[in-house]
Amino acid sequence: MRNIDIIRAWKDPEYRLSLSEAEKALLPDHPAGIIELTDDEMGAVAGGLMAQTMTVNNKICCCDSVDICWTASSLCT
Repeated sequence: MRNIDIIRAWKDPEYRLSLSEAEKALLPDHPAGIIELTDDEMGAVAGGLMAQTMTVNNKICCCDSVDICWTASSLCT
């Protein structure tokens, strides 16, 4: 398989789906790693948490979406 075809298969989902099983078997792993996550892996992702800063007891704290506040040295609560 030519390099241009490999790169197209990595980038273009429609092209990738058009490949035969034999052609898909020839594709090397994507250099960025896994491009699809399992449900368990998605459940561990924290990218959706809302974070904010606030001052508590004259300390600047960060709070996540469940309002657990912390500083670099100790809990702010």
